[in-house]
Amino acid sequence: METSRGSTSAEPSWYVSVQQPEDAEAEAEAGELSPLLSNELHRQGSSGVSFGFSVFNLMNAIMGSGILGLAYVMANTGILGFSFLLLIVALLASYSVHLLLSMCIQTAVTSYEDLGLFAFGLPGKVVVAGIIIIQNIGAMSSYLLIIKRELPAAISEFLTGDYTGSWYLDGPTLLIIICVGVVFPLALLPKIGFLGYTSSLSFFFMVFFALVIIIKKWSIPCPLASNHLKECFQIPNATDDCKPELFHFSKESAYAIPTMAFSFLCHTSVLPIYCELQSPSKKRMQNVTNTAIALSFLIYFISALFGYLTFYDKVESELLQGYSKYLPHDVVIMTVKLGILFAVLLTVPLIHFPARKALMMILFSNSPFSWIRHSLITLALNVVIVLLAIYVPDIRNVFGVVGASTSTCLIFIFPGLFYLKLSREDFLSWKKFGAFLLLIFGILVGNFSLALIIFDWINK
Repeated sequence: METSRGSTSAEPSWYVSVQQPEDAEAEAEAGELSPLLSNELHRQGSSGVSFGFSVFNLMNAIMGSGILGLAYVMANTGILGFSFLLLIVALLASYSVHLLLSMCIQTAVTSYEDLGLFAFGLPGKVVVAGIIIIQNIGAMSSYLLIIKRELPAAISEFLTGDYTGSWYLDGPTLLIIICVGVVFPLALLPKIGFLGYTSSLSFFFMVFFALVIIIKKWSIPCPLASNHLKECFQIPNATDDCKPELFHFSKESAYAIPTMAFSFLCHTSVLPIYCELQSPSKKRMQNVTNTAIALSFLIYFISALFGYLTFYDKVESELLQGYSKYLPHDVVIMTVKLGILFAVLLTVPLIHFPARKALMMILFSNSPFSWIRHSLITLALNVVIVLLAIYVPDIRNVFGVVGASTSTCLIFIFPGLFYLKLSREDFLSWKKFGAFLLLIFGILVGNFSLALIIFDWINK
């Protein structure tokens, strides 16, 4: 992410006001811009990131490890059940961004944490920053969990012979080496805007991943090899495993909405992208958001659908594991696996930035930049996410707990709550009514899902 022009801090600032839109005066006259923000828009130039690149950047913020867990969600909700829930979450994510942008216009700030400050004072700012830290730690640990599981398998597929027990096939060992040699040095950089160019490759790898899933659907026959006993004994209902279900609900369905919320979370990046948008306006940024969410929805749905139609009820909670099991030496699968791992690896240092920034805001909000403090906080975050990636047994646990708690707060609860608090509209207005419903939805879904997930853990 890039620093604002004129910023003297080594940390990039997300507190810059947005640049001047072409229709700033019209919006100000309509009462859409606050006087402070309107003055800042007039003061600054109109150069910035184009609409297309803004969509691209937001899609990079949206799409991540969630794409690997949605096929498992479809297996536990059914095709129609999954489609309905995914559409609802995508629409609500877009609507909550609409509320955030409206509050940004009213308060003249472009930081999620500062919206908490405007709404509920210092405690609100601390709570929002804390939630962002937990969310980003969960996201980073889910990425490292993928590397820990998939990198040894990817290496072994290139080897001939038995190398069991070798250090380079041990997931935790490889994870520590990568974090020390790659993630930590890149995360240490105070200005990591150039990593945005390399991480843009992740979008193409995601598209490539979805295309490969479509193609490989016909390379893995059903019933799967794990059902060879049914085939040997010619049990008539063996083909029942190959029939897709339109609706399917079980205790595993509790992970559905949290995983989807985790997959569509981009709200901590929306306002910084708004700052860099060329000719910014609320309508233009909303169109950026709607386009990015729609394209992400399409890629998510395609990958989940064909992943489910390949493995059916045998789909793994992390989709790549299934392809590693049934197509261990397939060149295309090996290529896409390396691409996903590369994309994940370069994304982790980027996620360090908002987590470290939020932690700095809580502990050292008015302190000048210090390399010692910067390095220690980066090291502490690295240690935490490595330990989580090593000891968390299943990626769905990360999706479930983080999605049910922090993701629902950032997507549903906080936008609705802050809008109800900050908006000057009448409480009976449609926007406030929508914000109220968003708030209630987030509270009910988050608590219900988290309770079911904890109950599932206790039973196991």
